[in-house]
Amino acid sequence: MERILTTCGYCGCGCNYFFNVEQGEIVGVAPQNSHVVSQGKLCIKGWQGYGFVNSGDRLKKPLQKSSGENFSEISWDEAIETVHSRLQHIVDTYGPESVGIFASARCTNEENYLIKKFANSVLKTANIDHCARL
Repeated sequence: MERILTTCGYCGCGCNYFFNVEQGEIVGVAPQNSHVVSQGKLCIKGWQGYGFVNSGDRLKKPLQKSSGENFSEISWDEAIETVHSRLQHIVDTYGPESVGIFASARCTNEENYLIKKFANSVLKTANIDHCARL
């Protein structure tokens, strides 16, 4: 069994644990005993919240709606360029207050800080919300 050290993504606390991986699939977790935050303990979400990683419903590649309800796979470069050009058009047409960012309780504090900086510095908007559910 392979053990991969990672940071839990369920809240901003930043607990560390190991993914227990067999044949490329996560089969469980184990806390990192010496971590300053988790100190060898995990909440229920940390212990049980990894199932989405192996879900068959998880999107693994960018998709773009092509016509009606049909989606087609596009490259990451195309996806990033599409989002960039559409956001730029909205901001240029309607102003920076016409867009907003929805941050996530599943991001680390550092990731949410980057989201805030992106909204303020790049999009020039203060419209940021967050679903702080723990």
